[in-house]
Amino acid sequence: MWCVPGAVGGSEEYLVRQLLGIPHTEFDVTVCAPKGFIAAHPDVANIHRIIESDHDGRSRPRRVLAESTWLYTRSNGAALVHHGGGTIPTRHRSPTVLTIHDLQYREFPQYVRSHKLAYLKTVMPRSARRADVIAVPTQFVRQTVVDAYGIEPDRIVVVQHGIENTLGMSATGEAELRQKYALGVGSIVLLPAMTHPHKGHLFVLDVMEKYWKDQGVQLVLIGAAGAAEDAVNQRAHSTKLNTCVKKLGRVSKADRDGLIKMSTALIFPSEYEGFGAPVIEAMALGTPVISSDQACLPEVVGDAGLVLPLDVDAWARALDIVESRRAQYLEAAERRIENFTATASGRALASAYRLALS
Repeated sequence: MWCVPGAVGGSEEYLVRQLLGIPHTEFDVTVCAPKGFIAAHPDVANIHRIIESDHDGRSRPRRVLAESTWLYTRSNGAALVHHGGGTIPTRHRSPTVLTIHDLQYREFPQYVRSHKLAYLKTVMPRSARRADVIAVPTQFVRQTVVDAYGIEPDRIVVVQHGIENTLGMSATGEAELRQKYALGVGSIVLLPAMTHPHKGHLFVLDVMEKYWKDQGVQLVLIGAAGAAEDAVNQRAHSTKLNTCVKKLGRVSKADRDGLIKMSTALIFPSEYEGFGAPVIEAMALGTPVISSDQACLPEVVGDAGLVLPLDVDAWARALDIVESRRAQYLEAAERRIENFTATASGRALASAYRLALS
């Protein structure tokens, strides 16, 4: 119900990849989702039954009401109900699995709108205590949930992100992308993220201005508009950066995969992530990663990329370092990605279901 297509960021891919990987011979899954989910994810509809509500989920009050009424009725008779968006409605069925993607609202409350912050502060702790089992994407999030809410660790299951084996098969070719987006012939680095303040767009623009623009590289920004959209636009279109920064907004999956594949590196300077799916997407597509050392990112990247503190000077030589270690990083990524398949993610979710049913 929370998964509005195109509006919830990486958590949408997280859910979809779990649904594609879950062993459907063991579980008969019915997905209750907002209007438009089937059209956005026909691959899921080919595997599981999907029941759409009569609205698109963009109104939070309407969605919350529907979760306690329409969803409650629809879930009657289910052996288990999985709430994937971090909260459980007051009126709900048990046993229950709850996915908590992260606790960013606690670490960076300044990045959350006041009314949403008040809602999360009230509802998320209560939901965590109601859940029979909690699923989280990383050990980092697991520990933050234990510390924040006092949840017993044995009630929390790490369900890692997973990449489908078809990733990149329909990727747009480099020549077509260069022509379509006027990217020229030089090297590009890619930052794929909504323009939320914590995603680090302004940080990497500082790096571009101080160091990278003189190295002849072009920064490409893709992703939907977030709370920092105006600030990022103003900076990217400034006189100092407008010739070396391309802001493309939201692009198709085929174009996204193609842009990742053609990039010298994928840049991920985030202050906070529960997982950071673009990191493993880059690994799967053969592109080195440069990420911050914040939150879960060192755990996810491991030895398959360059992890740096969020200090502009520390990123000065990052592109040279990645180029010199490219073979090393790609070899490590090939090994590491085996832990992050859709099948592995689905199996981990299945283990959470079994625990809740036991």
